[in-house]
Amino acid sequence: MRRELAFGFAGAAIAAPNLAMRALTFGAVHPVGSPELDAADAALVLGARVWEDGRPSRFLRERVETAATLYHSGLVPTLLMSGAGSNREGLDETASMRRTALELGVPESAIMLDPHGVNTFASASHACEADLASVIVCSQEFHLPRAVWLCGRAGLDAQGAYPAISLREHTALGYARETAASWKALLGEAGVLERS
Repeated sequence: MRRELAFGFAGAAIAAPNLAMRALTFGAVHPVGSPELDAADAALVLGARVWEDGRPSRFLRERVETAATLYHSGLVPTLLMSGAGSNREGLDETASMRRTALELGVPESAIMLDPHGVNTFASASHACEADLASVIVCSQEFHLPRAVWLCGRAGLDAQGAYPAISLREHTALGYARETAASWKALLGEAGVLERS
């Protein structure tokens, strides 16, 4: 019994930052079609993997599709594509995002690029520097509690919008990864680790 309790407490401690971020952003994160989303200055689209031929990965395409839906529904006038202009493979996430948005009917005039959004903290900071007061962050559900929390810490009025949750291996890995990423974000805010 003591062993089970110890494992239970350890598990709760490990998950604590992610659970806290979920609690703090509760009511601000919604599926993309939710009537609870409020209008904002921009959709902040967070970068993700790009294939060698320049096509966006499924997660990245879903993020851009979410932002395009917000644009076409009139909730945002601008899409801020924030990702690595040259990622670990030397590929440009923001260029792939821009092409995808154009394919989805978003006009060039409504697209802003941030090729220095190398992590979620940088994307939030750069959105502030772009004189945006409010954003709807576009990413998968597992990523949004941390992303919206970081945007709030950066001084933005932030909401989150996510596409339909798909039950796939990468989705499960995303939820698992957020446990560590939430700890890193919290320790970054405390000045213990580099912010990400």
